[in-house]
Amino acid sequence: MSTAAPPRTSIFSGRYALATAGMVAIVAVAAFQNLAMTTVMPEISRDLDGETLYALAFAAPLAAGVPGMVLAGTWTDRSGGRVVAWVSAALFALGTAVVMTAPTMEVFLAGRLVEGFGAGAIDVVLYVLVARIFPDELHGPVFGAFAAAWVVPALVGPALAGIVTEVWGWHWVFAGALAIAVVGFAVLVPTLRHLHPPAAELRAPWQGARIGWSVGAALAILLLNVAPDLGAWAQVAAVLVGVVGTWAALRPLVPAGTFRAAPGLPSVVLLRGLVAASFFGSEAYVPFLLQAKHGLSASAAGLALTVAALSWAGSSWLHGRLGEQRLTAARTFTVGLGLVLVSLVAAFAVAAFGLPWWLLVVGWFVGGAGMGAIYPRTSMLTLRFSGEGDDGFASSALTIADAAGSVIGLALTGLLFVGTGGADTDVAFPLVFGGMIAVALLAWAAVRRLGAVPPPSAPQPSSVAGG
Repeated sequence: MSTAAPPRTSIFSGRYALATAGMVAIVAVAAFQNLAMTTVMPEISRDLDGETLYALAFAAPLAAGVPGMVLAGTWTDRSGGRVVAWVSAALFALGTAVVMTAPTMEVFLAGRLVEGFGAGAIDVVLYVLVARIFPDELHGPVFGAFAAAWVVPALVGPALAGIVTEVWGWHWVFAGALAIAVVGFAVLVPTLRHLHPPAAELRAPWQGARIGWSVGAALAILLLNVAPDLGAWAQVAAVLVGVVGTWAALRPLVPAGTFRAAPGLPSVVLLRGLVAASFFGSEAYVPFLLQAKHGLSASAAGLALTVAALSWAGSSWLHGRLGEQRLTAARTFTVGLGLVLVSLVAAFAVAAFGLPWWLLVVGWFVGGAGMGAIYPRTSMLTLRFSGEGDDGFASSALTIADAAGSVIGLALTGLLFVGTGGADTDVAFPLVFGGMIAVALLAWAAVRRLGAVPPPSAPQPSSVAGG
C-alpha cells in the first residue's frame, strides 16, 4: 500500500512562521544598526569630539561580541538558551540606550561594548534556535531569510538615518533602533519556550577557561585595531603582541585543528573567518576609494554596499531553493570564493590602474553574491557537524570566527593603509585590496580540506506550536 508523501513545508508555514518572523526581525534590527552606524558615525565623532576614536567605534562591538558568544554558547549548552536570550536582549538594549544618550565619546564606546556583547550572545541563540526548531532541509532557507533581512535596511537604512540625523539629531537614530529591537524580540518570545535544556548526560560543564580566553582574544583584537594610530616602535610591539595574543586566545575557542584546516567543522570555521577577513576588511575601503579617488558623494559611493547587500540576499535565497543535491558544499564554496575573488580583483584594478569607478560597483555586486552562497552553507554545515549538547559551542565558534575575522581583516587593512601614507598616496588602496586577495586565496586551503559532509538527518516531528 502506497503512502502519501508528506506535504512540503516552508519556513513560513504555520508551524514555523512565528519563529521565522521573530528571528528575521532580530537580524533586520542588527542590519539597520550596522548600516545606520556607518552613515551617522562621522557626525557622532564631530559632535562628541572623538575623531581619534573613530575606528574603535566599529571594532569595539565586534571584539566585545567574542566573549559574548563564548559565554552564550557555554550557557546555552547547559540551560537550553531561554534565559540566555533574555539576558542577551537586555544587554543589547542597555548598550543601545547608553549609546543613544552618550554625552562623550568614551561613554559612547562603553555603550558600544555592552551592545556588542549582547549582540554576539543573541547571534548564538539564533543559531541554536535554527538547530533545535527547524529540520535540516529548512536550514538553507532559514539562513537565506536571514540574508534577505538585510535588503530593506540596505535600501532605506542609510537614507533614513541621514534624514533623522539632519532633522532631529543622531541620538534619535539609536532610539528608533531600540524601539524596533524591542518589537522584534517580543515577536521572538513565544518561540523561546522551545529552547529546553539538554538531557543531563549531554549537559556540558561550565568552561571558565574558555570565557577567560575569549576576553583575552577581545583585548588582543582591539590592540591590533589601535596599532595604526601608534608610533613606529609602539606599532610594531602592538602588532606582535596582538597577533600572538589573538592566535593564543582563539585556539581554545574554536574546534581543535581549526588553524591547520582539519576536515569537518574546523575547516568550516576557518573558512568563515578567512572569507570574513578578506571581504569585510576590504569593504570598509570601497566607499573611501570611490570618494577619495573618483570624487563620488557619500550617498553615491554607498551604492556599492547597497548592491552587494541585494546580491547577497538574492544569492542566499537561490542557495536555499536549489538544495544540496544540485549544489554540493564543494561546488558552493568553489563558486562563492571565485565570485569573492572577482570582486577583490576588480577593486584592486580600479585602485591600481585608475579604471572607471563603476567597475568596482559591479565587482562588489558579484562579491556579495559569492558571500551570499558561502555564508548560509557554512552555517548549515556547522549545525550538521554538531549535535544537541554541543551546538552552542559550534555556533559560538562560527560566530567568533566571523567577528574575529572581520576585525582582524580591518586591522590588517588599517595597517596597510596607514603604513603606506593613506589616501594621499597611489599605493595605499591597491595594497589594501591586494592584501585581502592573498587572504581570500588562503581560504582555498580550507575548502580543499573540508572532507566528507554528512547527509541531512531525517526530518523529525516538530514540537513548534502548530506542528
